Amino acid sequence: YYFILKSDGDLLFLHLLIPVLYFVTSIVVIGEAVSTALTYRKSRNAVNPKFGIVQRFLRAPRVNARAALPAVRSPLPKCSLIVAAYLPNEQHIILNTLEYILATMHRPEGGFELILAYNRPERLSVEDRLERMAEQHPELVLLCVEDSRSKAQNVNAALEIVTGEVTGILDADHHPSPDCFERAWRWLGNYCYTAVQGRNVIRNHEVNFMTRMIGVEFECIYGVSHPAKSLLVDTGVFCGSNGYWRTSTLKQVGFSTRMLTEDIDASFRTLLSGHNIVHDPTIITTELAPVDLRSFWSQRKRWAQGWLEVTLKYQLSIVRTKRLDGWQKFYWTLLLVYSAGFHFLALQTFPISLSLMMSGMAAPEVASEYIWTMTILTFASGPMQTLAAWIVRNDVESQPAKDFLIYCAFIPFYCIFKSVI
Repeated sequence: YYFILKSDGDLLFLHLLIPVLYFVTSIVVIGEAVSTALTYRKSRNAVNPKFGIVQRFLRAPRVNARAALPAVRSPLPKCSLIVAAYLPNEQHIILNTLEYILATMHRPEGGFELILAYNRPERLSVEDRLERMAEQHPELVLLCVEDSRSKAQNVNAALEIVTGEVTGILDADHHPSPDCFERAWRWLGNYCYTAVQGRNVIRNHEVNFMTRMIGVEFECIYGVSHPAKSLLVDTGVFCGSNGYWRTSTLKQVGFSTRMLTEDIDASFRTLLSGHNIVHDPTIITTELAPVDLRSFWSQRKRWAQGWLEVTLKYQLSIVRTKRLDGWQKFYWTLLLVYSAGFHFLALQTFPISLSLMMSGMAAPEVASEYIWTMTILTFASGPMQTLAAWIVRNDVESQPAKDFLIYCAFIPFYCIFKSVI
């Protein structure tokens, strides 16, 4: 940028483009916050929201992907819960997770099975305790997946033996709500959705400052942003855990072992095949947040690389498909392009400012109304999303109001840090 300026060039295009990106992002965030806050003010109530607000408001044509699945009203059938684990890393928490599920989970009328699909480099002492637990609980099935190197391989192996009509997927540190299958069946059994994504809540938020901020962030993501996908344009995404599927569809979709984010990849293959995914923030599971910077960085880097992979693989298919309507295509395109390019472009404000300072040149003259509008919306969007998250906050592991206030002040720095990753 410095050499562009010194060679009589200008950066006017970037000065105009970057605020537009912030503006569009802010509009989406504010729209998600308002729609979610108005709909899920009491998030644990069994609400029946009307989805597709954008299409209904604009009277836009919609692709009724749900018509392929007949609506049924029947008792809760047999349900299967798959817990995926890599035991060398998770051997200290897996027993607690299984004990929690076995002690608290409501048993469906049709039956219940709990499959632990795990891999390990060699036999571990914890397996002796797991086998004794399985002897005491016939519904617990232990599946050691030999030669597995990923969660996707573990889950795929479990899908070969699963017997439930509904299948839920959990990570090794997740403690689901006892009524998760009843709540999921409202959609899978009555409204013809193929998958339901629940709400993930951080339960170790009191450990340090990082876990408190991640706890609020998860409330913004799973309590506001994800449910808004269903509310605004009637679409959704499976987030890797606390998702509940019609087993027949899940077996067809499966999980790719070559994708970093196999859950997002499976989501788009599901959507592109004509099935639909819905978000229900009343289906709650608690999980553990990263407690140090190294693990946080590793997690978010994998997410960023995985979303880029999915963007490159499916963006063209999303534009071309007839399985999604125009607004769903626009929404997903916006989110995919945003995840792939926004963070990089947003950070260009810093080298641009530095290059102007080094060259002694003034920024291009841009209408002050334009700059102020973009700036106000940008700085208002984060607190509005946080306020919506507070309004629809869960009643499980609920964080104090001061954490939400601190998060509002911390948002600019946190967003920059995540953009760097």
